[in-house]
Amino acid sequence: MRLEDVAEELSVNMPQVRSLVRSGELPAIKVGGRGVWRVERTELEAYIDRQYTATREGLKQDDGGR
Repeated sequence: MRLEDVAEELSVNMPQVRSLVRSGELPAIKVGGRGVWRVERTELEAYIDRQYTATREGLKQDDGGR
């Protein structure tokens, strides 16, 4: 997927997607001589799953583990 597609899928802006890629939080590869970034759909889905897990854990902590 192009980074633009990832931004649309996550409903965020391009700088946020670039930041996720630069930090390594969202794995991506550079393809071709022009260095176009691509994210595999499976990597995006894994990132989304991690965010759901982190959110659930954060909610549990906020509730005192209930």
